[in-house]
Amino acid sequence: MTRRRTPRNSVIRLTTGNAARTLNHPFTRREPILALDFGATSVLVTTSGSVTAEDLEFARQLAREAHRFARSLERSLYGLPDGQGVAA
Repeated sequence: MTRRRTPRNSVIRLTTGNAARTLNHPFTRREPILALDFGATSVLVTTSGSVTAEDLEFARQLAREAHRFARSLERSLYGLPDGQGVAA
């Protein structure tokens, strides 16, 4: 990921658990929406209009970081050394 250009004003911490889930809403006549649900709180990720190359790059970054997050959780859960994991 690229380096932040502006400092953070605040941080919202959303933790996983029984109520946490993710859903992709692929619409045929409008931009897709990725919903991240955390119980009573939802975060919707979408574009500000027609899809651009920058939108696609952001989605790919999000997917890469989500995969890395899953691998880190996997290592923690199974007590594996850094760099090792059971998922491809």
